[in-house]
Amino acid sequence: MNAIAISAPRFSIARCYALEAKHEFLRLLRAPSFAVPTLLFPPMFYFLFAVLFANRGGDFNAGIYLLATYGVFGVMAPGLFGFGVSVALDRERGWLTLKRALPMPPGAYLASKLAMAMLFAAIIFSVLALMATTVGGVTLPATAWVRLFFVEIFGVLPFCAIGLCIGAMISGSAAPAVINLIYLPMSFLSGLWMPLTILPGVVREIAPLWPAFHLGQLALGAVGQPTSGMALVHVAALAGFTILFLALARRALIRNA
Repeated sequence: MNAIAISAPRFSIARCYALEAKHEFLRLLRAPSFAVPTLLFPPMFYFLFAVLFANRGGDFNAGIYLLATYGVFGVMAPGLFGFGVSVALDRERGWLTLKRALPMPPGAYLASKLAMAMLFAAIIFSVLALMATTVGGVTLPATAWVRLFFVEIFGVLPFCAIGLCIGAMISGSAAPAVINLIYLPMSFLSGLWMPLTILPGVVREIAPLWPAFHLGQLALGAVGQPTSGMALVHVAALAGFTILFLALARRALIRNA
């Protein structure tokens, strides 16, 4: 009797990661409370402040400056809300426990959320770039566009770590309020809404305490605007924030998941 060989389905780790990332992106894209403000607010604010105030005169180029800083404001949201709120809800509902029991790569859950944040960041960058070049009167060399793109795409990392830390510590119902209490004041105090030079001196002194300030300085440097401090210092600061909050998140997840 000839043995009938039954082949097991082929397992692809790459396919697992890709499907998890796709489903996470679609999940948040279909959530109006996340997708609408995340994708709408940065271009709306850019139009109001950069386009309408573009002809005020002086050395301040609103179109270029706010292209960089509102880009940073925009890419912060997918990291903070995409991680913070969803992780808190998944933890409360027992989804994280179920994920650990499933035969899937252990890193696919967080990798999918990171891919989601980067994809939303790319969409926000593209929309702002289109507005800047069409109605904002912004012209930049191709190298500046490329530098700004990479700064803002990889700039989501520290905010993903902060969001993960928040989601690991607090409840799903409290997460949106807590994140807004961090997100909006930090954006203002980091000079993302208006230049730090026109803000009170105490705001300029404490600005380096916020990760948004360091990412904003890198974005401004990418488009040739004046910055404070060396680029390597800002990169090191962002790396430090990322490592710190990942460590805090890991400890909280072990305790609370």
